[in-house]
Amino acid sequence: MKRIQSTKNSQVKEWKKLLTKKGREKMGLFLIEGFHLVEEALKSHAPLVELIVDEKKEIPPSWNAGHLPVTIVTEEVMKAISDTETPQGIAAVCEQFSYGDIDWTQANVLLIDAVQDPGNIGTMIRTADAAGIDAVILGEGCADLYNPKVIRATQGSLFHLPIIRGNLWEWIERLREKNVAIYGTALENGEDYRHIKPVRPFALLVGNEGSGVHKKLLQMTTKNLYIPIYGQAESLNVAVAAGILLYHLRDAKA
Repeated sequence: MKRIQSTKNSQVKEWKKLLTKKGREKMGLFLIEGFHLVEEALKSHAPLVELIVDEKKEIPPSWNAGHLPVTIVTEEVMKAISDTETPQGIAAVCEQFSYGDIDWTQANVLLIDAVQDPGNIGTMIRTADAAGIDAVILGEGCADLYNPKVIRATQGSLFHLPIIRGNLWEWIERLREKNVAIYGTALENGEDYRHIKPVRPFALLVGNEGSGVHKKLLQMTTKNLYIPIYGQAESLNVAVAAGILLYHLRDAKA
């Protein structure tokens, strides 16, 4: 068990690099913070590399973490590597991971086009997990999957279902070849989601907070849907809209 007391320690500098996208991509690692997220990572057998623990905190005895190296740090060190104002005193380094083969002929999928807000990305991943969706695909222009704010917003769902970063044009073509129904989201030439009978498997395509789904992607869908607005708001938050539509679509009989 190592102990680090100085924020100038070379290991601390390496950890701090994981707070940047460039550092995460270069090392193929990311940081998670807080008791809940670390516990979910352990339960899900995520590829954790090490635990980092504040000297004033203890690893819960119920955790199956005996195989992991542990570094004890001071409160100052923990603050230096934390993305939050009040760190919980425990963090972990995790390898960026990939997923095995998925049967796309049976998969219900959430496709996300250029959503830039980390909180929205994380919330949609969490919602997809809750709705029993089989995979999430992040298109170009989306917030980084391993951004600390995204990770916190997932509340551990990051470890529960496949999340793939890729080209949505290519993925939509691939899913169409597998006879997956593609539902876009758009007011223009869209249908009230309540008036359509969902089919499975399906893919739901949601888009950027300001500009929505790219028009060329909308031309590739099976059908485009909208959610009616009854009050004076111009639109719904993308994560809220995704939740409404995912639950509606998954209620279709298999």
